[in-house]
Amino acid sequence: MTVLLYPNPLKDTDLSVTRRAAALLRSYGVRVLLPDDLGPDAVCPESERMPMEQALSITDQVVTIGGDGTLLRAASQCLKHDKPLLGINLGRMGFLATCEMDEMPHKLKRLAQGDCHFERRSLLQVEKNDGAWSAAALNDVVLYGKSRMHPMDYTIYCDGVFVCRYRSDGIIAATPTGSTAYSLSAGGPILDASASVFVLNAICPHSPRQIPLVFSHTRRVTVVSEAANRDKVLASADSRVSCELEPGDRVDIFVAKTQLRLAAFDEAEQFRAIETKLMRR
Repeated sequence: MTVLLYPNPLKDTDLSVTRRAAALLRSYGVRVLLPDDLGPDAVCPESERMPMEQALSITDQVVTIGGDGTLLRAASQCLKHDKPLLGINLGRMGFLATCEMDEMPHKLKRLAQGDCHFERRSLLQVEKNDGAWSAAALNDVVLYGKSRMHPMDYTIYCDGVFVCRYRSDGIIAATPTGSTAYSLSAGGPILDASASVFVLNAICPHSPRQIPLVFSHTRRVTVVSEAANRDKVLASADSRVSCELEPGDRVDIFVAKTQLRLAAFDEAEQFRAIETKLMRR
């Protein structure tokens, strides 16, 4: 087996966790790769350095070292090469990066032995004005007023049929994976990660009757930034890539054809994370 380690230098500042992970994997008979863009001081004797694209083309598994944000950054590259991900959590929560520091010896050994399964997680595709801009999100697509000084008006359609209007600080479209992230903070439901649905949720709506909406994975939801809005709207995917919407512009949101594979060691890894990292807080 070959494993590519993908560390976040802002989290693993001295690469001590990366070196420990590499040493553990090597002791289990795994070939370890490391991207060569970490800088000359990033020394890890147990690994081979090579360009990211080359490493992705030959690796069997990618292991991120950081938090959920690190895993989200790696996800887009792993999708292109259909490589599974496991996250070692150095962040605060870790709903996606589910391997904690004290679990590294046990879980990396199981990974090396093939004693795990791979959960397929759905993504959302977002397109502006029939493809003028597009992006994919593992967690969520978020629309919000550029100035954030006043609420905006949004009209929602499902498969071309009018659904409702929201006046709110923004709109969140979340995958089941992302239902425990920003959408949950905005009052949205927790969705089973294996469910074939996604949720649309308003951020601070100006009416208590404006509740979250859950759509089937077959649906295409259109969000229109009303022409009467006083400012531009920003649309972002997983807080990484974004575009501006002029008043009157729209985005279409639907479940992407591709899925991301996450290494898991329990049959319901998501609910284990909810119980240990959310319910106990």
